[in-house]
Amino acid sequence: MSDYPGRVTTGLNSRENWWSDMPPRTGRGPRPGRWAILGIAFILPSFVPAAVELCTDGATGKELVIIALLVVYGACYVLFPLSLRPSLRKTTYTFSVLMLLIGLVLVFLHDNNPYILIYATAVLSFTLPPAWAVILDGGALLVVLGVHLAIGKDDFGDLVAVTSITAAMFFMANLVRAVRKLEAANREIATLAVAGERERLARDLHDILGHSLTTITVKAGLARRILESGKDDSRALQEISEVESLTRSALSDIRATVSEYREVSLSAEIAGARAALRAAEIDADLPHAVDNVDPALQRTFGYVLREAVTNVLRHSGAKRVKVRFGKTWLEVEDDGDGGEVTAGNGLRGLTERLAAVGGTLTATAPSAGGWLVRAEVPESAVRSGARAPLTEPAGGCA
Repeated sequence: MSDYPGRVTTGLNSRENWWSDMPPRTGRGPRPGRWAILGIAFILPSFVPAAVELCTDGATGKELVIIALLVVYGACYVLFPLSLRPSLRKTTYTFSVLMLLIGLVLVFLHDNNPYILIYATAVLSFTLPPAWAVILDGGALLVVLGVHLAIGKDDFGDLVAVTSITAAMFFMANLVRAVRKLEAANREIATLAVAGERERLARDLHDILGHSLTTITVKAGLARRILESGKDDSRALQEISEVESLTRSALSDIRATVSEYREVSLSAEIAGARAALRAAEIDADLPHAVDNVDPALQRTFGYVLREAVTNVLRHSGAKRVKVRFGKTWLEVEDDGDGGEVTAGNGLRGLTERLAAVGGTLTATAPSAGGWLVRAEVPESAVRSGARAPLTEPAGGCA
């Protein structure tokens, strides 16, 4: 595991990576069929001359055993990608150890030539976790060194070359592991980005349509009541005209949201809240200017005001709403039914928006009744330049 949240560890700097299997292939690479061709091309230059030499002047029993082991050893090298299939992972260790033992036997049967061992050590680097590859490959090379010392061989050049090639294969295998982990991480990041964008779009559309449709419903209901009473047709026409305007505005906001161009304005939200509350026959005590609010917070506070007013219109049954704000805080209070405060999608969405700028949101039910929603951002967070990201946190409206 990573020591830092969100960090992907790909190298040998964590204990988990030392003991983890090779990640599955995700991109393009040599498939088992193609690898068979490449593997045969790698082994023929070494195996054919050795077989010809062994068969010259007739093959003894020992030489026939060596040829048979060479054929099995070469087949293991050509077919080793098959052991990496998920359905065959249980046999990977048995396969790798068996190939390494055959390689050691061939070394001792063929004049203690360590070069034949390269094929097995390379395969172990790619099939086993790094820790096991080091243990088994290192152990095999130490066994060869011990035999060389026991028989008095003083030329270790071949063994040093084999050790160097084995080390190179080991680090190449770990490079492949890192690349595969990064590919998997990139796919996961892409998936999360798509999911996050869908959530952002869903929430922003919900913000727009929730507020606009609520206001349209209230205004349409008011126009219907006026028309039914037959007392003020001009007022009804005015309300219907405002409904049409709101519909056009909502369509424009939807298009802008899809294009990521929509900006929320606190002053515009105050004007919209005043019109919506008036249509709902709710007494609105709203500020007339937003100059005392920090410019960096006006967009976020605009979302808070929009959601709070929408909730008042939908759920509260209030007769009066009071909005107050300062440089780094905003309060929306109503005298509605109040009740138990539950964190719906709207409150969760606003909490995420405020968290993006280092602030907090509280919603309480005062003892006198109604609801009080307060958004506040510490001045230290404002001074640090915290900004809400373009892609908003996930959430929705209540």
